[in-house]
Amino acid sequence: DEEGGGDQNINNNMGNQLELLPENEEEDEDDMETEDRDGERAEKPNIINFDPSLPTSHAYLGMDMEEFHGRTVHDEDSCQMIPVLPHTAVMLIPGQTLPLQLFRPQEVSMMRNLIQKDRTFAVLAYSDAGDRQAEFGTTAEIYAYREEQEYGIETVKVKAVGRQRFKVHEIRTQADGIRQAKVQILPERILPATLCAVQLSSQSRLHMHTASQPPDKQCKPVQGWWGKYQKRKFHCANLTSWPAWVYSLYDSEILMDRVKRQLHEWDENLKDESLPSNAIDFSYRVAACLPIDDALRIQLLKIGSAIQRLRCELDIMDRCTSLCCKQCQDTEITTKNEIFSLSLYGPMAAYVNPHGYVHETLTVYKANNLTLTGRPSTLQSWFPGYAWTVAQCRTCGSHMGWKFTATKKDMSPSKFWGLTRSAMLPRIPKSEDEDGEEGSRLLCL
Repeated sequence: DEEGGGDQNINNNMGNQLELLPENEEEDEDDMETEDRDGERAEKPNIINFDPSLPTSHAYLGMDMEEFHGRTVHDEDSCQMIPVLPHTAVMLIPGQTLPLQLFRPQEVSMMRNLIQKDRTFAVLAYSDAGDRQAEFGTTAEIYAYREEQEYGIETVKVKAVGRQRFKVHEIRTQADGIRQAKVQILPERILPATLCAVQLSSQSRLHMHTASQPPDKQCKPVQGWWGKYQKRKFHCANLTSWPAWVYSLYDSEILMDRVKRQLHEWDENLKDESLPSNAIDFSYRVAACLPIDDALRIQLLKIGSAIQRLRCELDIMDRCTSLCCKQCQDTEITTKNEIFSLSLYGPMAAYVNPHGYVHETLTVYKANNLTLTGRPSTLQSWFPGYAWTVAQCRTCGSHMGWKFTATKKDMSPSKFWGLTRSAMLPRIPKSEDEDGEEGSRLLCL
């Protein structure tokens, strides 16, 4: 199982098969699986003193990685032949960081060849684990690289970033086993301003670019001007048959502000300056943070307009209030109110364990219906200063993620949970006018 889910490969997720106990001490099987009662009693800390830049550095891969600069951008609508990264069950979003630890000789050889060329490979997007054919995907570009030998095995450690969406036309397998995909780079449709058709050309100079940032709150004159601009930006709606609020539904600035308000609920210390000012990059950053299943994520990946993508993301953020176990689909693990950010990437980011499995991990203050397996370990911890313990669903035993516990008393939060996206499913709570299973239907676009 490449995804690392399920109880049959629970020890493959974060190195739990390594000896964590002294050799002369016998392992008590009854002590190795305990009910996680801290998850129900956990409280939100007042202050977080953890450095959010630590997870983004992926220091567990090593600090002496060779870094590359510049970027490869393919022309929109162009067809390219790009090598496909095998054995990776992750749906990459443009702008998202993808850490990798590769051991197979085929993958190591592929990465060595890429370093000598444009450092770009293809990550295919499968909407379901059983899918054999992928229609869409994302290009990834290597920006940090390291080779090493462990126990005589050549290993490649890579940090890559998602670049451009593509549609798959054809996949061929070379003599060396590497698959080459013929893909068409999908364009980003930049929609004009909602009222540009009725905007007088003499007033066009007064219209601000959609990437403009709101002024600093301490600068009152500029802040006052910004407020007047926001009120008057839809005054041309009087010349049309639609009211101003209809046009505001498709305004990128207003959509971004609405999404930012939701993000501030997840991270009270979030600074707008840390978020992309461009609507396209901003919509992708949000898509990478949403704890949704692959069926929903691929829908966002297919959308070619930032405005429509932001509208769908708002709909998901508004309607989804809880996350349940994907395997049994009836066990609530956490709620939206427990999500918080412990990384500059946001509340969810991709990390790779010592065995090469990539997990997109969501950080939450509180998690329910979990049991803990094994002893706490700091081996290659994704959050330096915290020890991890494997967490399973109490009902079906599926691997859900990890409980992270601070190794020092002065660290805050003292504990939190990291839930892997591949094991979760967003769900809409049953309303009063819905009965039976129909009321607990899963969220879908």
